[in-house]
Order: sequence, then C-alpha cells, then structure tokens
Amino acid sequence: MAEASDHTAEPSDPDLRDSAIIEALLAGNTRVFAQLVEAHNDTMLRIASSMLPGQGVAEEVVQETWLAILKGLPRFEGRSSLKTWMFRILTNRARTRGRREGRTIPMSALGNAEDPMNAERFDQHGMWHTPPDRWEGTPEKLAVDHEVGLQIEAAIEALPERQRTVLILRDVKGWSSTEVCEVMEISETNQRVLLHRARAKVRATLARYLEG
Repeated sequence: MAEASDHTAEPSDPDLRDSAIIEALLAGNTRVFAQLVEAHNDTMLRIASSMLPGQGVAEEVVQETWLAILKGLPRFEGRSSLKTWMFRILTNRARTRGRREGRTIPMSALGNAEDPMNAERFDQHGMWHTPPDRWEGTPEKLAVDHEVGLQIEAAIEALPERQRTVLILRDVKGWSSTEVCEVMEISETNQRVLLHRARAKVRATLARYLEG
C-alpha cells in the first residue's frame, strides 16, 4: 500500500488534521492507520467494556469498529470531528451487539439516574451552585513521584466504569465536555456530576495516601 509522509497527518488546525488523516488513510497509509489505532484503541475498548458483558465481546466489537471506520471513510461528511464519528460507530456497534445477545448496558444507564448531588451542586439549568476546585497541573506535578503516580493510576482504575470513562476522556485524553456527552449519550449535567465524583474520589484517595 502507498504511504504518504507522516507529518501530513498532524497539521495544527483540527479540521485540517482530520482532512489530512482521512486523505492519508484513503491513500492506503498503513502507518497513519496504526497511529490512529494506537491513539484510540484502548479508550474504545474501555467504553465497549462498559456497554458489553465480557472483555472478549468488547474486543470483537472494537475490531469490527476499526473495519467499519475504514469502510465508511469515503462517506464521512465531516459533520462532527473524525474522533467523535469513530466513537459513535463504536457505541452503535456495541449497542447492536448487546441487543443481539440480550445483555447490553446503555451508556446512559447510570448517567441519567436520579442523582442526589444534582440538587445540592447544580441549579435547574445544570450550572454549578458550588464549583469544584480546579485540577490544573495537579496530576502532572504529583506524577513526578513514582509512588504517587501509581496511586493515581490505582485510584482511577478503582472508579465505577462511567466515572472512570468520563475522567479518562476529559482529564487524560483531553476531550471536550461536548464530545464526551455525544459519545456517551448523556446530558451536560450528568457529565459534570460523573466528572466531579471521579475527581473527588481520586483526590480523596491521594489525600489519604499523602497524609498516611
């Protein structure tokens, strides 16, 4: 397969970056495809695992998703970012597979549940009554210490699946709240609740470790 130079897949403008990646993939650039898989496969597997009953099934759905992405690229219209489009394919396939097996877990199952935190932390428009502390720089600074870094990883892995997914997408992968809501099919308010709970639990774990 023909391979274009790799730098064409990483222009500074996000829209141009998507166009360059798509152009490279359509040209048969296997290295760009491998980079795309490396960047997103683990996150796809994490999300699929939260919707399906077993790791093996989730892995199959992720593999099917990559094939569907390659097959569907010529029809990609750019109405959303390439990343959001890919993850929507993933969630749609996971939902279809789950229905076929009669054991699907909707992404919104926990996010849309009645949450007692809403009343005390959010107003009727979904805005914060009491905003959480900002987390700017904290994970990066703490992770300098190897032991603290391990505590952060363990705390994240111990979170409930929805909270862990939102935290990873927002704080580790750098997704916007809009992208997370679109892929997980939850409201902005629910996304804020899940993210706040996840951050609070990680902070609490680190506080206990540092104080102990």
